[in-house]
Amino acid sequence: MSAPSAGGRGAAVPALFSEPWQGQGTPEEAQRALYEGHGAPDESHGALYEGHGAPDEEHGALDAGQGLPERHGVPDEERLARAALTRLVEPGDQAVGRWLRRMGPVALWRALTGKGKPPPGATGDRLAGCALRAAGLDPAADLALIARRGGRFICPGDLDWPGQLDDLGDTRPVGLWVRGPAGLRMWALRSVAVVGARACSDYGAYVAATLGAGLAERGWVVVSGAAHGVDGAAHRGALAAGGATIAVLASGVDIPYPRGHAELIERIAEQGLVLAELPPGTHPTRPRFVLRNRVIAALTRGTVVVEAQFRSGSLVTARRAQQLGRSTMGVPGPVTSGLSAGVHELLRGEAVLVTDAAEVAELIGGIGDLAPERRGPLVERDLLDPVTARVLEALSARGGNDLREVARESGTGCDEALGRLHELLALGFVERHGDRWELVRPVSPSDGARRGDPPNRGNRVKGLRR
Repeated sequence: MSAPSAGGRGAAVPALFSEPWQGQGTPEEAQRALYEGHGAPDESHGALYEGHGAPDEEHGALDAGQGLPERHGVPDEERLARAALTRLVEPGDQAVGRWLRRMGPVALWRALTGKGKPPPGATGDRLAGCALRAAGLDPAADLALIARRGGRFICPGDLDWPGQLDDLGDTRPVGLWVRGPAGLRMWALRSVAVVGARACSDYGAYVAATLGAGLAERGWVVVSGAAHGVDGAAHRGALAAGGATIAVLASGVDIPYPRGHAELIERIAEQGLVLAELPPGTHPTRPRFVLRNRVIAALTRGTVVVEAQFRSGSLVTARRAQQLGRSTMGVPGPVTSGLSAGVHELLRGEAVLVTDAAEVAELIGGIGDLAPERRGPLVERDLLDPVTARVLEALSARGGNDLREVARESGTGCDEALGRLHELLALGFVERHGDRWELVRPVSPSDGARRGDPPNRGNRVKGLRR
């Protein structure tokens, strides 16, 4: 499924956002790979500045004669502003999200860089820091770079923007940098997160890979963070099954992290999707991993935690998913394992216990995504009719019974009881010693045979079914 791109063919890039494109070709050429062939914008998305006036009206034209045509309802000046903001501010900044909602991205960019009225509540120190950080930023070059690497930058209002991210409110991503051939919005509609410990056990890696493969085979998109351990196993399971997977990074999409997963992340970019809030060339930091987790929680219909200690980023993802009204699931493990302690604590709350992909799909899927009925192993006595089963239960475990005792205990007549006893004799459940009937004892307890099961059970089940 190809992802629809968003943006515009654009004439010249506003000087507000960048110096002239040096060595990049014209803006027209650099943007064409992203936006070509998608026709006119959807007019229903046009009122992005409702209540605030258009940018040109409220703040003046970005640059006289430099306006860019709209594509998919997102003006190019807004796309450039959002791309610039991903370099200027950290992901999940609630104050920035609030300012974005009130002012719009173009006005906010101007305000944070000292070219417009300061946002309400912004301190002088913050504005000074933003102005310093904004020096030399070139969002147009970032867009050209991601296009050359087969990626794109999408933002709210684009056809490919996943609407469920809007549930994050003021912590919604400013935009997303994406690599990969698929359409993010469509894939996200049927996606599930599989997360867990980096230093997972062999059990955790096996379960994660099995879940990834099973979900992919059922048409679900497996989302994770591409980390070592559970994340990587889930991605590999989905890829091995020929399915779809999305890696959400805490770095730029061109900076594979961890380095040991560079090959895996590249394969995901070719077969699935790699996305990040941070612009190209950005390296991860510890806080960015935690902030990344909210995107995983919001993007998917549910989160499965395979292994997690009490202090684990995967538990942050699961609890964020609960806050957003998503399904939260956990795979139990040994009670003696610290790697399962966090999962078990989650299961004591609102999380649902799951053991395989079928149970996950049943919980988050629609009609028809039912897990198969679970039952224990079939034994021969389960196939006996009710009267014969009562006769069998009437026999003592020791010493046996005569016919009258069996009839009395089973609530049948002597003729009926005798007929059932002969049937049980033929099936190998009982033996006859003179006037007494006795149960056949199992060969050994390791057979798993229940009371009244004959020694050679396996060969007789087919006969009972017939």
